[in-house]
Amino acid sequence: MQPKPIIIAHRGASGQRPEHTLAAYQLAIDQGADYIEPDLVMTKDGHLICRHENEISGTTDVATKPEFADRKKVQIIDGMKVEGWFTEDFTLAEIKTLRCKERLPQLRPANMAYDGLYFIPTFEEVVELAAAQSKIVGRLIGVYPETKHPSWFESLNLSFDEPLISLIKKYSMDDPRAPIFIQSFEVSNLKRLKTKTRVRLIQLMAREGGPFDGAGQGLTYAQMSLPEGLAAISAYASGVGPEKTMILPRNVGNEALAPTSFVQNAHKVGLQVHPWTFRAENYFLSNRDRRGNPAEVTYLMQQGDLVGEIQAFLALGVDGVFSDFPGIAFEARETL
Repeated sequence: MQPKPIIIAHRGASGQRPEHTLAAYQLAIDQGADYIEPDLVMTKDGHLICRHENEISGTTDVATKPEFADRKKVQIIDGMKVEGWFTEDFTLAEIKTLRCKERLPQLRPANMAYDGLYFIPTFEEVVELAAAQSKIVGRLIGVYPETKHPSWFESLNLSFDEPLISLIKKYSMDDPRAPIFIQSFEVSNLKRLKTKTRVRLIQLMAREGGPFDGAGQGLTYAQMSLPEGLAAISAYASGVGPEKTMILPRNVGNEALAPTSFVQNAHKVGLQVHPWTFRAENYFLSNRDRRGNPAEVTYLMQQGDLVGEIQAFLALGVDGVFSDFPGIAFEARETL
């Protein structure tokens, strides 16, 4: 019997709580998620913390803290100009004085009710939550960390490898059967981790662009998604995390098109397929799955048929889905 596709709570239940908070992860577990997904960045004193980006003004109250006003700066990260406050300029103790806020207030205004309530968790705190909740709910809750901008952090002498592997070993997860995947959009850090841990690794890819690090050798993600590219990935990774439109494309009019052969090609070389990101708001859905009156001002923030969208991907054989709404993803899987 084939195992059920896994439900990966993207930054926790981030459709209903500010992302990357223990509250968002807890709600995701309550809603049936199999894995909770923390994006990892680093502090100046080498701690792994959970934020979508190392620039934190969009997800915390750092801009309101006068004691940190002089740390605002502009940096070029992965070729992009970014202005704000960066985790690598803060110690963990300083990070813990900040409070989280909703990243998408225009689309998720209800989540703003939770602004200021939650602190930034460390990766270890998330691992401990998953372990504790596994015992409470009677099923295994896994963690699915992503290393964010590893080449950037390595240029600052802040490598993910040692603290990440240290925690993996501390919690007895250095095993391909352990409830953990490590994911990255870059290539070199995954290849390096392959030599240091037995944990399953996932190569992320987007519809556009390519890996920022040199190990991609100028390849685009589109090239990496071809059969020969997937075969190369299978030498160091257990699976791939493609942007969902690489499997079910859309045209310029936001109409869903026929599926590609991505899933079949990945499975042929032994790779699992975990597409991202499934979100309930009309803004993120194709025209087919949008619901409501387009003339209404709130149309794009209204929820469409996310169950239908996810079930279309499950029918194509994907092995898991990343969703901001793990409860809806659970419903989609259980009612297919």
